[in-house]
Amino acid sequence: MSTLFSPARIGNMTLKNRFVRSATWENMATEDGHMTDKLYAVYEELAKGEVGLIVTGYANIVAEEKPNAGMMGMYNDSFIAEYQKLTKLVHGFDSKIVMQLAYGGTKTTYNVGERVIFAPSAVAERGTQTLGKAMTKDEIGYIVKAFAEASRRAQESGFDGVEIHAAHTYLINQFLSPYYNQREDEYGGSLENRMRFLLEIYVEIRKLVGGEYPILVKLTASEFFDGGLTFADTRVICKKLESVGVDAIIISGNIHGNASAVVGESFDGHVIQQEGYFREYGAVISQEVNLPIITVGGLADICAIEEIAATTNIQYFALSRPLLAEPQLIKRWSEGRRAEVDCERCSKCRTKRGNFCVVYKKRNAA
Repeated sequence: MSTLFSPARIGNMTLKNRFVRSATWENMATEDGHMTDKLYAVYEELAKGEVGLIVTGYANIVAEEKPNAGMMGMYNDSFIAEYQKLTKLVHGFDSKIVMQLAYGGTKTTYNVGERVIFAPSAVAERGTQTLGKAMTKDEIGYIVKAFAEASRRAQESGFDGVEIHAAHTYLINQFLSPYYNQREDEYGGSLENRMRFLLEIYVEIRKLVGGEYPILVKLTASEFFDGGLTFADTRVICKKLESVGVDAIIISGNIHGNASAVVGESFDGHVIQQEGYFREYGAVISQEVNLPIITVGGLADICAIEEIAATTNIQYFALSRPLLAEPQLIKRWSEGRRAEVDCERCSKCRTKRGNFCVVYKKRNAA
């Protein structure tokens, strides 16, 4: 049997296989972020489909900051009981589940003008053109504490770990980026200073959850534009995260729905691949740190995934769109049924009503 279906560990968390459902915004929570029957059903189906590790759609850590409608919340203790129900449900099928936590910041067009949106500096996000408020040090401390308290709630809810979202031009990524971070205090300038916000968040989480609770960090390999975060920066960040005790790193990018336009192009000396967009970046980092590296983006061919596993030190493989089309995909692969996946990579699943497969659902409804 393929090593992809053998057990492996992230920190003290043992997974039954090497497959991860990457964080996916479902747009199925209530207005204030609480669970619904539809949302429980999504996670139950994924667990039944034998996904080794499920990462939730990201949860907002403060009540006033919600970059998308229908997001899960983790901003106060009222969520703990319903998430205990969720984690118990997933664990009943021998899957593990991690909560992704984030502050979205200016990577949003949702309710802009109706709320204060924090940013490291007054620099508009390139895609949304949303402009945020440059944070004071007190506001930085407020968000650091909010990440830690949300992680404490995740632990009390039975989640097997937390994933800090530091990618995709969300707030932490912007602090890391020399383009978005124009600060002149100890949080800006040098890479050491730009890493400070992320490292403070990690340290505060550790204080509340202890040394054994798995903490994962999701990073952007490169911002893929002049003046942005480079892969050289990301390599340094990964080494620092290893030194402070992070349990795994997810190497992603920021090309939502635009992969076909950049596949085959070279950035920072590495090429965006058709199967596993950021695999070359993950492969380099997997040689440089002694941590589990998770690659995400453009993974849909089991043979290609096996080839990556055999030729690199990348240990885990995260999928989203293929699992929207086929929640039972991992189970099917484990049974040796390797027909082409239903996912057509059309990215029509990224709708204003959330992420779900429109092609597959239509075909099966006919």
